[in-house]
Order: sequence, then structure tokens, then C-alpha cells
Amino acid sequence: MDTSYLLTHLGEEREDYYNAVIPPIMQSSNFAYNSLADFRSAILNELDNFVYSRGNNPTVAILRQKLAALEQAEDALVFGSGSAACAVAIISQLQAGDHLLSVQSPYSWTYKLISKLLSRFGISYDFIDASNLQEIEAAIRPNTKVLFLESPNSLTFELQDLAACAALAKKHGIRTICDNSYASPIYQNPIALGIDLVVHSATKYLNGHSDVVAGVVCGSKALIQKMFELDYMALGPAISPNDAWLLLRGLRTLPLRIQKSNEHAKKVVDYLAQHPKVDYVLYPGHPSHPQYELAQKQMSGFGGLFSVNFKAKRIEQMERFSEALMPTFLLAVSWGGFESLQVPTACFYNLGTAPPPPLPFSFVRYYVGLEDPDYIIDAFEKAFVHLED
Repeated sequence: MDTSYLLTHLGEEREDYYNAVIPPIMQSSNFAYNSLADFRSAILNELDNFVYSRGNNPTVAILRQKLAALEQAEDALVFGSGSAACAVAIISQLQAGDHLLSVQSPYSWTYKLISKLLSRFGISYDFIDASNLQEIEAAIRPNTKVLFLESPNSLTFELQDLAACAALAKKHGIRTICDNSYASPIYQNPIALGIDLVVHSATKYLNGHSDVVAGVVCGSKALIQKMFELDYMALGPAISPNDAWLLLRGLRTLPLRIQKSNEHAKKVVDYLAQHPKVDYVLYPGHPSHPQYELAQKQMSGFGGLFSVNFKAKRIEQMERFSEALMPTFLLAVSWGGFESLQVPTACFYNLGTAPPPPLPFSFVRYYVGLEDPDYIIDAFEKAFVHLED
């Protein structure tokens, strides 16, 4: 299906709402029926009908169609956050006594879900180097039910061979789930590579305006139906119609935004990779990345997110350097919007409430947005004085 068609027209039955070009926000909590038979039929299949907006809603339904099509999936569910999407996707495939395998360094709240919450309900787990198929196979137990992947992850950008992981998991009857937030459906489609369920933090590229927190799970109709009927409806993580409408607005420009961010990031990464004050750059789209060939094989682009380790001797140098980059790079989490962002690891040192992170204080994650790359490079040029001895 053509991406332009699905982003602009798919699911938009304009004759149903007065031929308005943009679909309305159907801000109703519930829906009435004209007969008991129709009401009963809707209750029996709430995923495809409208009874109560905790389950399905007309504005959300349009969004679900577009997201599923983008991921080459049969159906999708939309959540109030990416963490909720990951949690429900994982929980829906497990029960007490099961075992889960996960990549070594998933998103922090996914890590906490697995290590802190699931273990309270009798679910065991192992974090593994999922770039190594032999390590995955060696960790599989008779009760292993889920292999959770995140390719690339959003800090140090390790990848997994998704097609190989999917084939291995299928051989053992294991369900695969992949967090695809880094690449977006524009640059990677895990379902096409054999993955069962794909999750997104829709807060990032899918929305793209830094004004909505949301999540997505895409998969087969059967898996989505099963998830919806119990886990989704019982936990109640639905997105509001207003936020769904904002996501629809964001999707219109998704290919344009991520392509421009990709172009800008490549230019900035090329500049940083050769700078004498840079130790190394981590960006799957740069030849220096240790899994560059795999990235080229299963991704068609890389977006604007990368990390840099600088040659700084003291944490005070990094603090001054990071502050000198403001406001070109805002000090903020997340990514995928118009604005460029930075998350310096130095910020997590000397907190007094937790041990320092495993990464050095000289490590910084950057997101390059839609600003001119020469403007961004100029900001780095001026800030590098703070790393001089």
C-alpha cells in the first residue's frame, strides 16, 4: 500500500462526517444503539465497534488503521504511553511460571517492568546479548514464552538480526516482540522480517510535535484481539480521542520529518566523528558503528538519534560544554520532534539518590531535529572550547 495514500486517506470515510477533509475528534465516552440486536452485536465485538471509549472510539479507529498499515500488520492498539504499550504486549503473552528473554539494555521502564514487576507474579527472566544467536538459543528454557527485542535501542544503539531472531523463536514456539521506536515504520518493518508484535513509543516520530504521550502495538488480528479482550480492557490504558487526533495530524508529515532529521543527523555525525575532541560516535547509519552492515541490511534509514563520547577529563568540562550548546540543543528527554535535544550522562552523576550510571560522564545522547545542520555544527564549534585543557 502506498505510504502517501495510507497517511492521507486510509480509514477516512469522509462522507460519514460531512466530507470534512480532516476527521473530527469524537469526544464521546459511550455510544447508543437503535436496537437490542445491534447493541448486543457491538458488545460481542467491541474491538471493531463502538460501545465505550475505553475500548474503541471512531477517532482512535482511524489511527489504528493507519498505524497497522504502516507496520504491515493486520491490526493495532493505541495506548496512553509507550511504556503501557510495551507492558501490555509483554503481559498478554505470559502467565505465572513462564520465562522471558530480553535484550540486555532495553528502555529503562521496560527493564523495570521485567525485573521488578513481572517477577512479583512468578515470571522468570534473563537479559541476554541478543546480537548473538548462540547466546539466545543457550538461554531458551522449556517454559520460555517471549523474546523481547529493541533494535536499535535508544541509547547505545545495539541491533539484533530480526529475521534470524524470529526464525529461531518460531522454531521453539516463542513469541517475539520488538520495540521499533528508534527507526519508526518508515525505516524498519519488523513484522515483514517475521516478528510477531511491534511496539512503539508514539510520542517520538509518529507524533513528532512533542505534545502527545502515546504508545502502539501492531500485530496479527488474532494477537491484537486476544490482547484487547482481556489485558487492554482490564488495565484501561486507552488513549484519549483528542490525543489520537493529534497523532493523526502528526502522521501526515512523518516521512518528511524523519527524512529531514536523518539527513541533518548524518551531516552532524560526519562532522563529530572526525573531531579531535570526540572519542567515538554511536550511530547505526555511520560506517564506524560495529553493526553497520546489519543496519544497512534491515533498515532503510536512521533518523536523528545518536550518542557521542567526548575526550573530557573532568565532569565540570562536560557540564560547561553541554550548557554552552543551549538553546541549540535543549536539555530534555525523548526525541522525534522539531527541536534538537541532548541528554548528558553527567546529569545523572552526583544525584545523591542513586549510584552513577554505567556510562562515563563524557557520554551524551543527541537528537537532531529540523534545524539547519550548519547551525547545529556552529554551536558545537563554539562549545568545544570548554573541552580544552
